[in-house]
Amino acid sequence: MQADPSPETSASPSQRRAGPAGLLADFIGTIAPAVVIALLIHVFLAQATRVYGQSMEPNLHSEQRLVVEKLTYRFHGPRRGDVVVLRDPGGGSELLIKRVIGLPGEWVGIADGRVYVDGVLLEEPYLNQITLGSGRSWVTPPLHVFVMGDNRGASRDSRVFGPVSLDHIVGRVLVRYWPPADIGLVH
Repeated sequence: MQADPSPETSASPSQRRAGPAGLLADFIGTIAPAVVIALLIHVFLAQATRVYGQSMEPNLHSEQRLVVEKLTYRFHGPRRGDVVVLRDPGGGSELLIKRVIGLPGEWVGIADGRVYVDGVLLEEPYLNQITLGSGRSWVTPPLHVFVMGDNRGASRDSRVFGPVSLDHIVGRVLVRYWPPADIGLVH
């Protein structure tokens, strides 16, 4: 005749962890690592953000959701044409979405509603309007970029607050993911 198995040897792992101590062990073993991984992704790799306002129309619209990747700029600086998310250089709490126009050391000027970089006309196929601010120019200092919104008539950008320090850039906009009809890469 066989002896009945003891409760300790026949209980499943979830049955052995009943009570508050078991819940705490489950939390530490499962939930805490997931939270840490999510935080590491958010801080170092990517984050989601939402478009507020009209400064990037017609290419990005208010309430669209975007993925901002943070890894690229650890290997090289922003490139002309990149759409970036940056902390407000004016000290506000909002994040701004703008396009990189001028790189460190470059002269950016506006004449006849067009943008020139180091005296050469900048081709901007993403625009559907002229650029306001004719007769003005800026030199982009080292470790800075000159940014503008695509909706040049309704954008607070480097024409207002000047070139932006690279340390204000959160990352590069990679993709739109909401609404579903607008899913795609951001150019």
